[in-house]
Amino acid sequence: MANLSSSKKDIRKSRRRHDQNAQQRARLRTFDKKIRGLVTEGKLDEARTAFREYTTYLDRAGRKNLIHHRQADRRKSRMEALLHKQKKSA
Repeated sequence: MANLSSSKKDIRKSRRRHDQNAQQRARLRTFDKKIRGLVTEGKLDEARTAFREYTTYLDRAGRKNLIHHRQADRRKSRMEALLHKQKKSA
């Protein structure tokens, strides 16, 4: 356990940041599942609108180093490919 007050404060800050980051990562996973679910149900228009919102969250997460910016690009690319594939088959 930390003895210095500054160390205790640092522990509090890092715990708070960890909780906020976990919440944001969970939001990204939820969006991913939501879009994939809409695609499997065949609701491509709703999936497209959800995808637009998902991309803004991904870009923000990449800028804030929540996830690596290239990972954000990769996730967007793969989701776009999934939507495009479903659009062609429909």
